[in-house]
Amino acid sequence: MGDSTENVGAYDAVLLVSFGGPNGPDDVMPFLENVLRGRNVPRERMLEVAEHYQHFGGKSPINEQNIALLAALRAECLRRGPHLPIYWGNRNWHPLLTDTLREMADNGVKRGIAFVTSAYSSYSGCRQYRENIAAACAALGERAPQIDKIRAFFNHPGFVEPMAANVVRALDHFLTADRLDVPVLFTAHSIPTSMADSSCYASQLAETARLVAAKAGLTTWQLVFQSRSGPPTQPWLEPDVCDAIRSLHKQGMTQMVLAPIGFISDHMEVLYDLDTEAADLCRSLGIKMHRAATVGTDPAFVGMVRDLIAERHFNLPQREAIGVLPACHDICPLDCCPAPAMRRP
Repeated sequence: MGDSTENVGAYDAVLLVSFGGPNGPDDVMPFLENVLRGRNVPRERMLEVAEHYQHFGGKSPINEQNIALLAALRAECLRRGPHLPIYWGNRNWHPLLTDTLREMADNGVKRGIAFVTSAYSSYSGCRQYRENIAAACAALGERAPQIDKIRAFFNHPGFVEPMAANVVRALDHFLTADRLDVPVLFTAHSIPTSMADSSCYASQLAETARLVAAKAGLTTWQLVFQSRSGPPTQPWLEPDVCDAIRSLHKQGMTQMVLAPIGFISDHMEVLYDLDTEAADLCRSLGIKMHRAATVGTDPAFVGMVRDLIAERHFNLPQREAIGVLPACHDICPLDCCPAPAMRRP
């Protein structure tokens, strides 16, 4: 995609949208109450997740990771254009979308384009963010800016290629003679099967795993899930990463790589569910495990975000994607990724 430095285009601002996380121990419970409001999650599970945060001093790394991504994206857009102001707002913790959208309106922004830090399509990963943005705009009335969401990027080379490079780097920790036989478990956040059935989440994840495996030259790999939070009676996507580790151990595997392709940064669910819980399980079973890094602020990934902004801002014809699934639609249909039907436990 060619560089563009002129600012004449469809938008006058960029909005980085993320999940948010607590900045200290006192934030943990209010944050989790925001996350779980209206969801059928047992309080015991909320308290369990709260302990995960307290294990790391009550502070999520996601905020500093978003600040780093924001700085890298601003530098990339300054270098290559478009030269648009870039704001940051979260769904569940400060800076909250309501405050950020108000700031944008106060600054005269009329139309913004939003990059959501979720690569895949699902209610929680796409539509709910759009609903949160719409609610924040509704509170501003007529002066609210119009916000359009950037397409899902699960099969963009700027996401797939740096993730594959991270997997290869993780495999470098093993003896050269063993690398072809080291299984790689690609992990992603589990969601209720009712939510998966109403979206392309599972098929997109399977495609990303296939693309990363092919790029990394893998022969043994599997897509698994982590971080489920619903009641035991509610079916969620499986297998769980720890169950998969136990299964591989029973098959005689003593080495493996965990590769969190469902996430773009090393936030709490990576640090706890993989680097703590799964790592402890591997140690107890005598398994040598290395975890592949997420894309974070890899230059190729930051360049991809800039390109996704530019393709919409300048109405460029190219929609870059690799693999067998097409690039996602630019504008989400009204019935896209509906909320799953609530099921009683």
